[in-house]
Amino acid sequence: MSEMDIDPIFPRGDKNDAYAANFIGQSYLNMLTTEGVVIGNVTFEPACRNNWHIHHASSGGGQILLCTAGSGWHQIEGQEPDDMVPGTVIQVPAGVKHWHGAKADSWFTHIAIEVPGIDAHNEWLEPVTDEVYNKLSTKDNA
Repeated sequence: MSEMDIDPIFPRGDKNDAYAANFIGQSYLNMLTTEGVVIGNVTFEPACRNNWHIHHASSGGGQILLCTAGSGWHQIEGQEPDDMVPGTVIQVPAGVKHWHGAKADSWFTHIAIEVPGIDAHNEWLEPVTDEVYNKLSTKDNA
């Protein structure tokens, strides 16, 4: 799938240089709002994914992902991955280790909503290895 095959709702944004250390591959970020509820439009090139991470909060918190274009993965540690296509909604509670990103053959865009919480912050962890990621590609062909 080429970039032109997806029809984004919001503009793609600039290269996500601020968080590049927490991604494998190229992503793009268009912050839709940083006031009150933080909402970003994140676009992933094929096979791009973010590192494992946790959204911490002593109360409230977490993340909501709304897939708007392309095809991607979301996975909670120890669980099977979720297939994300336009219209998919993923709710990630605070304290849950997870990652998300594009499938190997597709661009992928989602809206990432940081759920407000007390003492809310992100902890970026290790990359999703090629070994783990490449096993997901075979799920598409099964």
